[in-house]
This record gives sequence, structure tokens and C-alpha cells, in this order.
Amino acid sequence: MKRLIRRAVRPLLALALGLSAITASGAEREAYNDFYCETCHGAQGIGSFGVQAPKLAGMEPWYLQRQLEKFRAGQRGVHAGDETGVEMRAMAVKLSDSSIQQLLDWIAGWPATEAPASVAGNVKAGSGLYASCAACHGAAGEGNRMLGAPALAGQSDWYLLTQLKNFSRGYRGQHPDDSEGATMRAAVSALPDEQAMRDVVAYIAQLKGPANSTAQLND
Repeated sequence: MKRLIRRAVRPLLALALGLSAITASGAEREAYNDFYCETCHGAQGIGSFGVQAPKLAGMEPWYLQRQLEKFRAGQRGVHAGDETGVEMRAMAVKLSDSSIQQLLDWIAGWPATEAPASVAGNVKAGSGLYASCAACHGAAGEGNRMLGAPALAGQSDWYLLTQLKNFSRGYRGQHPDDSEGATMRAAVSALPDEQAMRDVVAYIAQLKGPANSTAQLND
């Protein structure tokens, strides 16, 4: 059903992008309008489950920059199984270093919000599974820039589950230059099945770490 919804929405998104490019003159639109982020990621980056676009509001600028650079360089979003990653790479390859910085500045102005919990799982079992994750992502899911580990608290739980599956299936983290991805692939191997993934994501969803703090937004 989700794939059918996304397939129905994609032509509408393409039409919206085309109309935006036709109707807005270069003199009238500001630079960030060229990114069309809100088309998929929602108004002010709140995310959209319907088109599988994660929440961006509150995400660390350094992590966003790193991921955009990975998409642009072909380190992410190249496996056919990662449908949304492939779509995101098509947008990222158009970005220059300066336009990425403009994009980060724009996103930093969005108010941070917490994503509602939607993934069912055993929180108690997830707590035990998260112990190894905490070594990089922090006990409260606050993230660690020095280790290249993003904050998890406050992120869309369905997106976290999708990415765990992507790492497990080899859709993400395979490129030889993606050292963080390789680390995550190794870490995910400790989760034996999808139920374990759901359990750890359910635990993460109730963490209240400083994932959306002003300090991180301006870092």
C-alpha cells in the first residue's frame, strides 16, 4: 500500500516542481526555493510518512551536510532497493557547496519538533538492545558529532526503522568511502530480525535527549 501511495504521489511532485520552475522567475525567488525540500519533507521540515521523507527540523547541520555530500558523491542513494535514497540523490547531485550551505542556513530556521511515535515494539527489550547504540549515539539519543553519530531522539521512528533495514540489507553503507555507514552496518548485525529493530526503535522513540536543542541547531 505504501508503495502504491508513493507511486501515485511522485507524478504530482514532479508536476509541482515543473510548475514552480516555470512560474517563478529568477529575480523573484530566493535561493532556497530551488531546493523544493518542503514538497516532500513537509512544511518547515516536519516530515511526511506518505512519501517516506524524514523530519529535517531539529536535525544537526553537520549531519545534514554530510548526508547531502554523500548523496551527491554517490556514497548513498545508489542501490535500487533504496527507492527514497535514489530519489534524494537526484536532488542532491544538483547542489554546489554554497547551495548546500544556503540550504543548511534555511533549515536551521525551522522550529524543532518531536515526531509522534508510530512503530510498535517492546520498549523493555529495546532498552537492552540500545545499550550498544548508546556508545556512539549517546544514552539519551543525543548524538555525538566527534563520532559522526547523529541524534536519534525526536526523529521519525518509521524512518529510523527504514534505515536500519537499509543497512541490514546492504542498501546503505556499502560504499568504501562511507566509513560511518560501514560502522552502522556492523552495528545493525547485532539486531537479529525486524522485531529486534522495532523494539530498539520503540525504545528510541521515548528518549528525551537534547536532540532538538537550540545549541545543536546553531552548532
